[in-house]
Amino acid sequence: MHLTRQEYSRRRKALMAQMEPNSIAVLPAAPVHIRNRDVEHQYRQDSDFQYLTGFPEPEAVAVLIPGREHGEYVLFCREKDKERELWDGYRAGQEGAIADFGANDAFPINDIDDILPGLIEGRERVYYAMGANPEFDRRLTNWINVIRSKARLGAQPPNEFLALDHLLHDMRLYKSAAELKVMQAAAEISAQAHIRAMQICRPGLWEYQLEAELQHGFMRHGSRSPAYSSIVAAGRNACILHYTENNCQIRDGDLILIDAGCELDCYASDITRTFPASGRFSPEQRAIYDIVLAAQAAAFEVIAPGRHWNEAHEATVRVITAGLLKLGLLKGELVELISTEAYRRFYMHRAGHWLGMDVHDVGDYRVGGVWRELEPGMVMTVEPGIYIAPDDDTVPRKWRGIGIRIEDDVVVTRTGCDVISGSVPKQADEIEALMAQARESEGVTA
Repeated sequence: MHLTRQEYSRRRKALMAQMEPNSIAVLPAAPVHIRNRDVEHQYRQDSDFQYLTGFPEPEAVAVLIPGREHGEYVLFCREKDKERELWDGYRAGQEGAIADFGANDAFPINDIDDILPGLIEGRERVYYAMGANPEFDRRLTNWINVIRSKARLGAQPPNEFLALDHLLHDMRLYKSAAELKVMQAAAEISAQAHIRAMQICRPGLWEYQLEAELQHGFMRHGSRSPAYSSIVAAGRNACILHYTENNCQIRDGDLILIDAGCELDCYASDITRTFPASGRFSPEQRAIYDIVLAAQAAAFEVIAPGRHWNEAHEATVRVITAGLLKLGLLKGELVELISTEAYRRFYMHRAGHWLGMDVHDVGDYRVGGVWRELEPGMVMTVEPGIYIAPDDDTVPRKWRGIGIRIEDDVVVTRTGCDVISGSVPKQADEIEALMAQARESEGVTA
């Protein structure tokens, strides 16, 4: 599933319409990263660059020049090279940049030192994400200095740098219908992978074997990679929020927390489910699980246009604090426990984040010092959790080492919200039934 050339063109036009008069925007592609020695990590394009161009190659620079007579979108990229393509793969070249990716003009990346200063010269303002790519910062500074060195000859250097990411990241916060279609597809692929992990899970397996099932599910349905390092945490490992070792054996009685999502056409999904390795929750596990699930449901109730970003988090805090109080894991008055943040011993993270091309996507959470108001087209996660440390001797032993998180991907709609990852079971009874059915079909008894 891919976005159309028209979608990228629309984005470029929308950005240029917001730029100050007589300005230019410059965006470099993501650099290639070395994994070890002469082995490269799988290449993934910079999200801002991808958002405006759809161009998947490294060693490229996009330039937007509103009002330029010979075309507003200029792309510098690698030239066609039969020998290098034999070793490293296809290159679009300058012809492909124009014919396939909608550039008005395209030049070899090796000629950028000669051409780009001439494009910048005479423009009053440069839009650029300073600090995001230090090596490119230095190159851009050098080009500006080349123009300044010719000032006596009449060259006009720009007199202002403006933060490109400020405009661009606000645009990225609002997803188009085409983007939502891709994100829905990504969420569905991830949902099916989570279901498969529940079905295949048995005590005695290793965490990385469940991770392999997730990866197989992602790739089998069209995703080339996870959107982030998958978390497959058995037992006490679920109390480590960013556990990614995934190298422990699963034991009978463990809960399994899986936080995993695929990336599709550079868009992330992000789903967490927690389920019993044996197929049945213990009474303590079920008690904590039901609190987390109720907290998530309470958050969904307050996600709608006109509500502010933090209301979902506040809703989860109320439900989790009241639930822990009822179980005796917190003691005191509910209002005071919330105001003193006593719950943070067990619930130490926020209820969610923006979701899009980055799993922790761009966009301000506060505007003018107040929480941002939600609007249609925004996409966020909702992921309350409770984590009781294995060595917390202030609580009875039966609760220790229980870590539970439930996470879904949510689109703000005109009337409320739409959960796009909801096809993974999350009611405790549904999870137990799914796992029992899987074992029954394989002739395994609980």
